[in-house]
Amino acid sequence: MERYVAFLRGMNLGNRRIKNPELVAHFEAMGLEDVATFRASGNVVFVDPAGEAESKLGARLERELDERLGYDVAVFLRSAKEVVAIAAREPFPARAIGASKGKPQVVLLGRKPSAKAKKEVLDLAPEGDLMVLEGRELHWLPTVGLSETELDTKALDSALGKGTTRTAGTIEQIAVKYCG
Repeated sequence: MERYVAFLRGMNLGNRRIKNPELVAHFEAMGLEDVATFRASGNVVFVDPAGEAESKLGARLERELDERLGYDVAVFLRSAKEVVAIAAREPFPARAIGASKGKPQVVLLGRKPSAKAKKEVLDLAPEGDLMVLEGRELHWLPTVGLSETELDTKALDSALGKGTTRTAGTIEQIAVKYCG
């Protein structure tokens, strides 16, 4: 049985409020097991006993969460092995991280970007920010905090498709706690 982490976009922002026990109950009602949440920002860890193909499982989660919650929920699904691999990546030199006022970020994407999209994204980086695209993730080291960044997130979504952002530290903590 495969363990997954579902990273949900836009949870507990604005009118999209849901408590973790409710989120766990929704996932369990969908036939998933060993369900746990990490923080209140839409990180759900679970086991799929049916062994559904990842693409079908992700589409089903989106469809059923949309129905259950009454609004669109974008789901970025990664296997436990993928989460461990993402957490192990070190795309930025320690010196650059130490010099930054921002924290390393991981933008989880729905698909691997094309060469054209990669170029567009790298051209969007504010001066001094570092960006590395690996697989279905954009690793981003902003020079400032996220509330201060000049990154055009709408242009980012336009180039890559919608994604959801977590700090690299959050990804590492999920990997250690649930995916080891």
